[in-house]
Amino acid sequence: MFNPPPRSPSRPIDVVCLGRLAVDLYAQQIGARLEDVTSFAKYLGGSSANMAFGTARLGLTSAMLSRVGDDHMGRFLTASLQSEGCDISQVRVDPDRLTALAILGIKDRETFPLLFYRENCADMALAADDIDEDFIARSRALVVTGTHYSEPGVHAASSRAVAFARKHDVRTVLDIDYRPVLWGLTGRGNGETRFVAADHVTRHLQAILPDFDVIVGTEEEFHIAGGSDDLLAALRAVRGVSAATLIVKRGPLGCSVVEGPVPASLDDAPTYRGARVDVLNVLGAGDAFLSGFLTGWLNGETIERSCAFANACGAIVVSRHGCAPAMPSRAELDAFLGREGGIAHPDRDDQLAHLHRTSVPRTAWDDLHVFAFDHRVPFFELARDCGADESRIPLLKRLLVDAVAATERHNHLQGHIGLLADDRYGQDALNAATGRGWWIGRPVEVPGSNPLEFERGRSIGTQLVSWPKEHVVKCLVAFDPDAEPAHRVEQETQLRSLYDAVRVSGHELLLEVIPPGTYEAAERDERVLRSMKRIYNLGIRPDWWKLCPPQKDAWEAVDALIEERDPYCRGVLLLGLNAPVETLAEGFAAAAASRTCRGFAVGRTLFVDPASAWLRHEIDDAMLVARAREAFEHMIGLWRAIRHPHAVAAKAGYAA
Repeated sequence: MFNPPPRSPSRPIDVVCLGRLAVDLYAQQIGARLEDVTSFAKYLGGSSANMAFGTARLGLTSAMLSRVGDDHMGRFLTASLQSEGCDISQVRVDPDRLTALAILGIKDRETFPLLFYRENCADMALAADDIDEDFIARSRALVVTGTHYSEPGVHAASSRAVAFARKHDVRTVLDIDYRPVLWGLTGRGNGETRFVAADHVTRHLQAILPDFDVIVGTEEEFHIAGGSDDLLAALRAVRGVSAATLIVKRGPLGCSVVEGPVPASLDDAPTYRGARVDVLNVLGAGDAFLSGFLTGWLNGETIERSCAFANACGAIVVSRHGCAPAMPSRAELDAFLGREGGIAHPDRDDQLAHLHRTSVPRTAWDDLHVFAFDHRVPFFELARDCGADESRIPLLKRLLVDAVAATERHNHLQGHIGLLADDRYGQDALNAATGRGWWIGRPVEVPGSNPLEFERGRSIGTQLVSWPKEHVVKCLVAFDPDAEPAHRVEQETQLRSLYDAVRVSGHELLLEVIPPGTYEAAERDERVLRSMKRIYNLGIRPDWWKLCPPQKDAWEAVDALIEERDPYCRGVLLLGLNAPVETLAEGFAAAAASRTCRGFAVGRTLFVDPASAWLRHEIDDAMLVARAREAFEHMIGLWRAIRHPHAVAAKAGYAA
């Protein structure tokens, strides 16, 4: 097989993916006719984009070459690719066309209704002038999909990209990607049909096949490429015009690789068996297959290993909802391949589900400064004590968002700022904070409930449906590992239902664990540690912990527990509990050497004084913002002086 050029400074891009880049709207009601579907999930889609996304998630340096519209969906697509580490420098923004769209359903194991909204869309307006020769030359492989040969403009763009690739010794890969509707062979409402014989399409494809080193397709796709409904005859026709390595995707049978002459039986070609899994959704499985294959091939793996990656990626994605977001990480892939006896239901496997949540690229949150004003009862009591009407609390919380924003802006703390706010008094605050790139936590517990209760009732999952994805679910639990069995079971059942809900919704989970009662610091730390162990033993792995500042000698046990039980845990935030600033500073100092402490989430210590003055009409809005900001910045300064003393000293102009 043609080996790709080695990685080098002159070839920093592993793979460039040219082709479809669109939004997928996936029906959430499994088994319903598309006519009867009531809600959809929005994902990145398009065959080429799925591969750019999938290869980036698996660790390759990938790039997307396409167009999006100058619209909200185009920005969603580029942000989705960029978040996975994909190079989007070659994605042009088309001011005259909208981003492409597909609507997909899952009726049963064999029926997947599909509508393409691609009339005059951005990615099909890719032009030859969009192709940058220098960029292609800096890559190791170029992947093009057959769809981008179906119209003259994209045909010219694809041909130019392939010509540049061949000129610069870049390996060329064709995903046949045959969609009859996109060649005008079916009614526009019939995107589901996967095969229609058409001589002109066969001629069109056979004219481009000689330009590729690797050609990948299903049996039906090779039928159209070879112009025959007999697979071997079709493969021989392809071989007659191309010396490429042919990779035939065969579903649960795996894949066959044909190098050189086509054998008398496809089974006589090297065939690499796939894993048998329960199928939910075949759409996107082929893109996952090629993502896995490219990852192995471009990393110098054998054909056998590359095909194992391909088959495993296809098997994982075929069991899940969606295309791009269903793509596995390398940790998932290794876990799937390493499981003796296989995994028949990847979508239901706890290990894979956890890795899928946590081992994929996520926003990095280190050195996090969180202003916490998610309190509900304390704000009600504060307003009452100040003689203020409860109706003023929402505005108060909205002004605290302004204080957080000013702190970020004036101290250049982008990527280090967060807040905790509720939706009882703080919905306006949440709306104002969302979309700024902040860490945002949001409570779900009934204040003071023990055993734990949720504000919107036991059906916590129905509440999370309306939450923005960036919001972190925060739950304060008064956990006692020595509680009476009936009480403990109720508490643990509620926690487990919450964990199950966030695994479905995709939100991160922060557990704030405070042992009920009053204890000396050493006993409190011991109870918190045992509570954390018990929660882990229940199979609950929160993304975040929020803890009273442990003593210095307790941190090693906390760090070791988190690192042993969940290496992907985001870490610990320190809570305030209205403690004096001096006490919090001592807690910060105790955490200075911790490997898992990521920052603080402090509230009443910061807002009580300025909020009280504002509620009594002693200060105006601007002064409230200024005082809250001053308190927040002072807390950040304490944290940084303890956590990063050399950096603080250098900033102040002192010798580090």
